[in-house]
Amino acid sequence: MRVTTSPTVDSQSSASATRRAQIVESAIECIAELGYAHASFAQIAKRAGISSTRLISYHFAGKEDLIRAVVQEALRAAAAYMHPRLQGQASPSATLATYITSNLEFIGTHPAHIRAVVEIASNARPAPGTPIIDMSGPGSPLALLEQLFRRGQEAGEFRAFDPRVMAVTLRAAIDTAVTELAANPGLDLDGYARELVALFDLATRKDPRRRCSPRTATPPNRQRRRPDPPKGTGGRPPPAER
Repeated sequence: MRVTTSPTVDSQSSASATRRAQIVESAIECIAELGYAHASFAQIAKRAGISSTRLISYHFAGKEDLIRAVVQEALRAAAAYMHPRLQGQASPSATLATYITSNLEFIGTHPAHIRAVVEIASNARPAPGTPIIDMSGPGSPLALLEQLFRRGQEAGEFRAFDPRVMAVTLRAAIDTAVTELAANPGLDLDGYARELVALFDLATRKDPRRRCSPRTATPPNRQRRRPDPPKGTGGRPPPAER
């Protein structure tokens, strides 16, 4: 026997999903504009154009539940934008460059999503043991970057370095662009991306010409010490031999 749903049930489910998505989008805009601390249910309801905060409570168990939905939506939108651009890259270095440029492009086209996530990461205090943004899980941005750096090292394309440190540094450099853009709306994100691509290319590339022995290398900007003049010359150099 096959069980089917009535058109009424389907329409109610669709309306509920639409309302939930509307609340999440309004929460993203509210957090990005007002900050996490001031993004109350009342402010979100006002922005969403709904009459009561009880409608938010109907769809979400509380603010933490709503905030998790905001993070999930922001990450989903970022993945939908970046993954098609990352697929098919020929090498780890090409993937790294595309990762940086597509991140900065997404920041430019979805600034509210990124600002909301940064606000949440900086200010949200969830219950112990339940992080709102998992930065160390298998599918987290940092974990994926670590995998990319390790692939580049295994392929002999990247030099030896700590993949975790490099991943944290790159994410910090990208996330800082959000703060810069908020302070300076005219920020050249394309130029910002080019600089980061060049910077992390130099930081990761395996270039044999840059290798030197720690015992023989002369530190930059340090001149070799002149030998002391012979005793009895009063500090004057010895006369030239005729």
